[in-house]
Amino acid sequence: MRYSSFILPIRFLTHNIRYATTAPFKGEEPWPVRAPRLVSELRFNTHSNPEAFICMQEVLHNQLVNVLTGLNAESTNCTTPETQATYPSQDWTYIGVGRDDGKRAGEYSPILYRSSVWQLTDSKTIWLSETPDRPSKGWDAGSIRILTVGRFCHQITKKHVLVLNTHLDNAGTVARLKSAELITSFVKKYLRKLGPKDEIPVFLTGDFNSETDQEAYKYFTSNQSVLYDTRDKVPPEKRYGNNYTYTGFKDPEKDAPPARIDFVFAGPLDNAVLPPDTVQSYGVLANVFDDGVFISDHRAVVVDVYI
Repeated sequence: MRYSSFILPIRFLTHNIRYATTAPFKGEEPWPVRAPRLVSELRFNTHSNPEAFICMQEVLHNQLVNVLTGLNAESTNCTTPETQATYPSQDWTYIGVGRDDGKRAGEYSPILYRSSVWQLTDSKTIWLSETPDRPSKGWDAGSIRILTVGRFCHQITKKHVLVLNTHLDNAGTVARLKSAELITSFVKKYLRKLGPKDEIPVFLTGDFNSETDQEAYKYFTSNQSVLYDTRDKVPPEKRYGNNYTYTGFKDPEKDAPPARIDFVFAGPLDNAVLPPDTVQSYGVLANVFDDGVFISDHRAVVVDVYI
């Protein structure tokens, strides 16, 4: 049986989960209150799609442990990722490192996936700076920023995908543009290395801190890029949920106005690897319900694709 000819449905869920601060904003609940609600969101929205990828931003190590433990709680009673070097009996696992030291310090931009479904064949972390091979802050950025990269092979169909997840700087306009250029350059080089016969689909997720009329978004959707905004492939009447992906915690003194700054990009452009009907659905999930507790100051973006 030729599994490679099968249509493979993949769901991408990207969410800036808000780091576990010890000084919450007005309207912000502490992480122990938000955590079970976030895990419920992730579990519900990936339960029916084993091929799903969960991409998160602003994740501290203890939050990563909490999320993985929560996602895997139904399928195993083994010890948590905190005490394991590998996850032989767990399903959800991840790639990514803390941005401050390349280990556990600072925020992660992890990519979560089911190891029983996807085999990791290549991965790396790139620092968004003039020295991308080591922990460093670039240009006019206010914080260290990273790009997490993973190439995955589907265990059954043997189809490959390249998944990238990032969180661009909120303070530096130059840093956001330079980061977009660096990421685009990396993707182009990666695809050239593979060659046209082995070219694979590329998906870039994250919090870009760039609205659609600003530098990073405009670069990623320009003719210098090989990617496109998946939202544009879904007619407005078929999109689900909200338009804005950032809401804050509704404190006008501390939170910026609502904005659309979280995206799922796909590519390469004009290639049989990703035909026009690749993107099947697009949605922005709610981040607060009847209990009034904000899961995060961002809403999750969910995209379904066929490859």
